[in-house]
Amino acid sequence: MFTGEYYYNIDEKGRMFVPTEFRSILGDKIIVNRGIEKCLYIYSIKEWEKISSEVSNLAVTHKNNRQFSRMFFSGAFIKEIDAKGRVNIENILIEYACLEKECVFVGAGARIEIWNKESWLNEFQNNQELLEEISETIELRKNEE
Repeated sequence: MFTGEYYYNIDEKGRMFVPTEFRSILGDKIIVNRGIEKCLYIYSIKEWEKISSEVSNLAVTHKNNRQFSRMFFSGAFIKEIDAKGRVNIENILIEYACLEKECVFVGAGARIEIWNKESWLNEFQNNQELLEEISETIELRKNEE
């Protein structure tokens, strides 16, 4: 499980250090994907296999399913964490998430999110104020066997 906030810079070549706390869980290969809220998602290969299986099982006869699947998979890239602990982010993903020099790695349970620092601080502030209201509407997943 990924938890915490870690502040790192992205360099001019699109490289970022992956927090040490996350590397031991992720392994050497990861999936970097477009997130839903203009951030990036990072998955371990094991978690990606679970999620991609669920998305692949969506009925293709429904337009929304096709559109979601197309957008979801088109933004996913298999990346390696180098010997120095860095990952090279694709330019298309950097532009999508508006990543500039200062970025934030956010632990989000089974995934990691990478945010533009300013966007993350706004997101956190906006949701912090709504946390009680949001918590009342959260529906837990049922344990699937």
